[in-house]
Amino acid sequence: MAGRLEGKVAAITGAASGFGAGAAKRFVEEGAKVVMGDIQDDAGQALADELGDAAVYVHCDVTKEDEVANMVDTAVEKFGQLDIMYNNAGVVGAVGPIATTPAEEWHRTMDIHVSGCFYGCKHAARVMIPRGTGSIVSMSSTAGIMGGLGPHAYTAAKHAIVGITKSVAAELAQYGIRANCISPAGMATAMVAATMGDHTDLETTRQNLAQTSPLKGRPGLPEDVVNAALFLASDESGYTSGLTLTTDAGLTIGSGNESPFGEYQPFMAEAGKRGV
Repeated sequence: MAGRLEGKVAAITGAASGFGAGAAKRFVEEGAKVVMGDIQDDAGQALADELGDAAVYVHCDVTKEDEVANMVDTAVEKFGQLDIMYNNAGVVGAVGPIATTPAEEWHRTMDIHVSGCFYGCKHAARVMIPRGTGSIVSMSSTAGIMGGLGPHAYTAAKHAIVGITKSVAAELAQYGIRANCISPAGMATAMVAATMGDHTDLETTRQNLAQTSPLKGRPGLPEDVVNAALFLASDESGYTSGLTLTTDAGLTIGSGNESPFGEYQPFMAEAGKRGV
């Protein structure tokens, strides 16, 4: 099925690589015009050039409100409207034990993820409310649902994105605007590969993820997240708002490599008795 975003305009932060670049390509294939924001100017401009007249690149540091505002304004000025805001930009950020996490790194991690998402929601709402339509999609993580799956600052930030998504969805529903977020597990991306030692070694990353995946032999892939973003951006999810959509093979609901239930045992009753 093609043309799922025909006639729509999207703004994507962190669009020069990873999920953002994948989404930019897919959104254009599905008929959208796209404004791509990132701080990786060479990579971002190269991708915009590749995508042709349907895409434009702007420098956008999501920790700076004026740059996020400019990205949104560029969508309106260049393409006449904004239908989709995809708050995708993110980093691993501060890593290490809580007792040794530098405050500066904590604040920087929170600023990129939480402030960046806030600015994206704020300025998307500014131009979507008058039109009475729009879809805001933000990137959380399985670390935004459970503890122990990511560094402290990253975990706190991703929990915050789940919260702001619900809060924004509750406010903006009256204007016909939806807000949802995506919570992936570790996927076969350069960022995840970097946590394993080499950001360029995606094949080894895929193999490692396949071994630990709850779905036997099936690693999480970038296109899994892009497909989720496409669904939430499109009218196919037109009655869905406030959702945290996981792409985690069931990790956050207890799926694992082995059954959590073990072998059959007779009914267990009080004081160690067996049988119904």
